[in-house]
Amino acid sequence: MFMTRLNPNLLASLDIPGPSYDRTRVKPGIVHLGIGAFHRAHQAFYTEAVMNRFGGDWGIIGCSLRSESVRQQLEPQDGLYTLLERGASDRPQIIGAVQKVLVGPENPAAIIAAIAAPQVNIVSLTVTEKGYCHLPASGTLNLQHPDIQHDIANPDQPKSAPGFIVAGLNKRWRENLGPLSVMSCDNLPDNGAVTKAVVTGLAEAINPELAARIRQEVSFPGTMIDRIVPATTANDIQWLENQYGYRDDGLVVAEPFTQWVIEDNFCRARPAWESVGALLVKDVGHYETMKLRLLNGSHSLLAYSGYLAGYATIYQVMQDPNFVALTRVFMESAATTFTPPANFDVTAYQQQLRERFANPGLQHKTWQIAMDGSQKVPQRWLNSLRKLIENNQDTQIYAFALAAWIRFVKGVDEQGEAIKISDPQAEIFASLWQNHGTAPEQLVNAFFAQEGIFGRDLSGNDLIKQQTRQWLESISAEGMHAAAQKLLSQLT
Repeated sequence: MFMTRLNPNLLASLDIPGPSYDRTRVKPGIVHLGIGAFHRAHQAFYTEAVMNRFGGDWGIIGCSLRSESVRQQLEPQDGLYTLLERGASDRPQIIGAVQKVLVGPENPAAIIAAIAAPQVNIVSLTVTEKGYCHLPASGTLNLQHPDIQHDIANPDQPKSAPGFIVAGLNKRWRENLGPLSVMSCDNLPDNGAVTKAVVTGLAEAINPELAARIRQEVSFPGTMIDRIVPATTANDIQWLENQYGYRDDGLVVAEPFTQWVIEDNFCRARPAWESVGALLVKDVGHYETMKLRLLNGSHSLLAYSGYLAGYATIYQVMQDPNFVALTRVFMESAATTFTPPANFDVTAYQQQLRERFANPGLQHKTWQIAMDGSQKVPQRWLNSLRKLIENNQDTQIYAFALAAWIRFVKGVDEQGEAIKISDPQAEIFASLWQNHGTAPEQLVNAFFAQEGIFGRDLSGNDLIKQQTRQWLESISAEGMHAAAQKLLSQLT
């Protein structure tokens, strides 16, 4: 049976909240790089709420820097898509903030022109950690990255997110349009500063005068973003069809909880996000560190250990009492490594996180969260580990986590089935396993020698390397379930 595709003419007949403003009159005010599910469930959701309440020209031009899949989903729907919140009940909403989707590889000039449009005030990003082409251990631009090398040689045909931003800013100044605000919404420590570092680093390599203007005139507000957004499945799309009678290939599924903390540091106008639940602050740092170390850190632990234990989703992992206990121990350890925001109940936050992880409505795959570990591990684990070492605290839980990650990137599960490793350094990890897989001490030393991940300090720490080796041997010999039980018996 043919099912009607979501489109503007369908809105009036649906019993679902939708845009209350006139989409045909809205002009674009934001260019967003990385128009994936998270942006559509988070920043676009907040921007939609602002326009529903106040109107305004805050339409979003979404840019995909890799594939045309999101454009294929949204273009036939005139940019409309359904955001489905799943929790104790299911609540759909149709979002209209996205006006157009551009695809970088087929037309880089269109994205550059969008950034340089006079009415655009903000360029925002959700390109994942690896999209910054940086060195995770230092937060600086990786000048040897292939995309960065390409962008230096071809500044008007960029491939990378920093390349598009530099090209767009350069065009703005050539046309006397002035600067704009560049806002990262990715899980990076001090993401505003990292974004500034990679953008100015690339500009310096292309045109030092441009780099100086960027440093002086462009603002890079930091943010902390929080919402669990699993990959949409065919079953989710079918459920929507069955319940509401239309098809939406751009459907996004998310948990009810959402949080956005934004540094109030904009050089041009911005939406009144604070009026619809965002928190505008002078310093995002405490919120950002807390979220990275508690939510993202424990999420990664559950992803690597849970996948190896045979669990496909975080919900399934959280039905196992041992892994719930493991998460609790990890969070309690991580919570000692940072100063929380003033008057914030960190213990209640940890409990709330565990409840969110156990949401049965979210089928968040362990494999999805396990992607790009080389980019995530430094931010989510290693800064906490450094603090524990500095304070002479127990580091076993982090050694266990690192061992789980190293075992995961071997690319073979406990049943001998292949794991598809999605990571910029997947080939390096495969080579390390091939060369040292029969010698755990050499293998761990080889992983820790990756200074772009571990830095020089941890690569020279014999205690944490020894603990990691011991847990890697335990996981490899006894299996993840038995190793987790052993760790819990030692720590609790």
